This record gives sequence, structure tokens and C-alpha cells, in this order.
Amino acid sequence: MTELTSALGDPSAPIALTTAPGSSAYTLHRDGDVLVCQVGSTKLIYRVSAVDDLYAWLRERADWVDLGGADENKPAPAGSVEAWGRDEGNPVGGWYGLRKGYRGRFGVYLPPLLEHLGLVELEHNARNNRVRALPLA
Repeated sequence: MTELTSALGDPSAPIALTTAPGSSAYTLHRDGDVLVCQVGSTKLIYRVSAVDDLYAWLRERADWVDLGGADENKPAPAGSVEAWGRDEGNPVGGWYGLRKGYRGRFGVYLPPLLEHLGLVELEHNARNNRVRALPLA
């Protein structure tokens, strides 16, 4: 576990977040090697390594990146956070989402967490939001 992932909530104290447009509230916490994202009655599960890996990728990009959130069964916009979260070329060789049928929406739920951790600058428009890495202090 890295310094970044040790700062995540646990099941007894999840982090309350909202999507970039502010239209949906959800909670996120670490439970062992996974991030549990609770959106109403829906539970999405992502690899905890997504925090470090996504931040590293955004730092390499060194510019704004579209979020591109999409459900698992829909294509992700090329070059977006969502596309990277499914790409065979990322550090885990594919999906960061672990729950079949609910593996998408990576570009919706992970960037607000990175913003909460002080790692990124995130736009908060009604649509088409972008994210970029901030330098580590």
C-alpha cells in the first residue's frame, strides 16, 4: 500500500464524494485490495492500485484529459480516463473495474477521489469534464 492509498476511507468511514458535474453523490472506501464505490444501491468495485496508476498516467500526460465516463457495455472515448481504465496497455492489462457488468464508469468515479486527495485539478461543468494532474508537494 502506498501513501496515497493509505489515505482512503475504510468501511466504517467512507469518503463522501460527488461526480464532477455535482449531479450524483456516492461514497468510496478501501477494503483490502479493492475500492468499493457505493452509488445508491449499486456497488462498483475497482482495484485499489487505480489511484496510484491513474495519477501516474495523468502526470505522464501533463495536460487536460477528458473523463469520458461510460458504462461497461458502451465504448469509451479514445484518449479518455475511461478508455485508459479499460485499456490492455495500462498497468493491470485491462479493466480496473472488477464487478462484471459494473466495470465501467471509471472516468466518473475515480477522478473526484483523486481531487479529494489533492492530486488533480478537475473541471465541474454540466458535461464534458476534464482532469489534469497536480505536482506532488
